[in-house]
Amino acid sequence: MKWTDVNEIAIALTDAHPDVDPASVRFTDLYNWVLALPGFDDDPKRSGERILEGIQQAWIDEVA
Repeated sequence: MKWTDVNEIAIALTDAHPDVDPASVRFTDLYNWVLALPGFDDDPKRSGERILEGIQQAWIDEVA
């Protein structure tokens, strides 16, 4: 998984953190949670606020 795989990451986050409201997650936590996902193998430095916003929105959409 890469940072640009926002939908795949959102599904993985839903599975990994089923009791979490994605709208309340801080970007620092989101960043660390993505890095900890099995199968995630992108460069941690390639992330940014826009990518994290996209992941968070995809996660919100996934649980809605």
